[in-house]
Amino acid sequence: MTDTDKLPPEALRALEEAAARRRAAQDTPLPTELGGRDGPEPVRYGDWERKGIAVDF
Repeated sequence: MTDTDKLPPEALRALEEAAARRRAAQDTPLPTELGGRDGPEPVRYGDWERKGIAVDF
């Protein structure tokens, strides 16, 4: 008996809908940023660097 056998039909339907949304999101390309900064995303690393100076905000 698997974990999904224990779930009610509503939960199984919700899981199927979520999987379909994930598949659709993977097929949709992200738009490219116009005029954005080069290099790694500054938000990911927790600070911004401008002209060699790191600024936290």
